[in-house]
Amino acid sequence: MLAVNKENFATEVEQSVLPVAIDLWGPQCGPCLALMPDIEKLADEFAGKVKIVKLNVAENRRLCIELKVMRVPTFLFFKGGKCLSRISGDEVNLASVMAGIESLL
Repeated sequence: MLAVNKENFATEVEQSVLPVAIDLWGPQCGPCLALMPDIEKLADEFAGKVKIVKLNVAENRRLCIELKVMRVPTFLFFKGGKCLSRISGDEVNLASVMAGIESLL
């Protein structure tokens, strides 16, 4: 999975030809770390259809503020450079992430 940050966000997310799902995670977030292996599998499964990337909130605070991310885990779903939907906190689980990704197809 590609890691995005303020330097490559515009290129990898906003200008992406493919729809993009962003996994916003934190190194101290237990639910984030528990879900990450499943998200990495989804990245392989949807390769070429949906780009799944990760963003470390601890290293990208300003970008998280711009994206209005208040807690982790959070997933943002982009298509055509625009954020179409988001899920965060207790609503983040493998099923909800899958539904978000499938909504981009």
